[in-house]
Amino acid sequence: MPAFTALDGTELAYHVVGEGEPLLCLPGGPMRAAAYLGDLGGLSRQRRLVMLDLRGTGDSGIPADPATYRCDRQVTDVEALRDHLGLDRVDVLAHSAGGDLAILYAARHPQRIRSLTLITARARALGVDFTEEHRREAAALRTAEPWFRAAHDAYEAVWAGSATDADWDALAPFFYGRWDTAAQAHAASDVEQSNAEAAEMYASSGAFDPAATRAALAVLDAPVLVLAGDVDSGPLPRVAAAIAEMFPQAELAVQPDAGHFPWLDDPLRFSRTVATFTTTQPCGHHMIGRTRTWCGAGSDRRDTGKSK
Repeated sequence: MPAFTALDGTELAYHVVGEGEPLLCLPGGPMRAAAYLGDLGGLSRQRRLVMLDLRGTGDSGIPADPATYRCDRQVTDVEALRDHLGLDRVDVLAHSAGGDLAILYAARHPQRIRSLTLITARARALGVDFTEEHRREAAALRTAEPWFRAAHDAYEAVWAGSATDADWDALAPFFYGRWDTAAQAHAASDVEQSNAEAAEMYASSGAFDPAATRAALAVLDAPVLVLAGDVDSGPLPRVAAAIAEMFPQAELAVQPDAGHFPWLDDPLRFSRTVATFTTTQPCGHHMIGRTRTWCGAGSDRRDTGKSK
């Protein structure tokens, strides 16, 4: 298992899958081992995925100081990995809560970013978060699903502050475009792959300074892809559009019939969208302020509670 040493001496592991130019992948959870990313829907056929196990997760070591689980303090881990790989500039992909880490890395080391891909990503680092209203809006799209009533009752328990572990399990279908056997197996691996203590620290007080981060990224000279699922609540497509507006060079892609893990819902569409973005400039687009809505492969616009 390849590994490197962080500045504080913690041994961090990463996984390499596929061929081609490296794509540095940051997992969400928060603080879930990178294994849940799989091969990102076959993206490994176009890119060499370098998937970091964040400190205290997967095959990475547990730090001596739990305070280093805080998101902003893990930026140095990402930079140490870039340096370890010997790359001057990197393509970075981040999923869900990993979006905050990628955004902070881009703000602190803009000269190291060749491209940034944010997959159903959080952006608390920019002052954007997902609300109960967002969750309810997305949930209302799924009323015809056979699992809807039980999952929605579980959401109500979450919003009331009375959720049990069974409730958290029951609402899992909302995070997938299709609640099939692959999605069920993927959801079942969540707890064993996650570090609960680290997750509590990840977005703790002091982790984010949105005004400073927005100012730093206002001059980011790198293309950004913000990809949302059209039935996902975190972010809703319109919230993803607002996130994209905060970058000078941003593309918005909304994947049809996709939830929070779009590479599971339509692997080919997902991998084509990301591979095309990270290797070429889009050939057609609509302008949304400074932001462009992607019209390339796999991204036509059809338009809770728990972090993922």
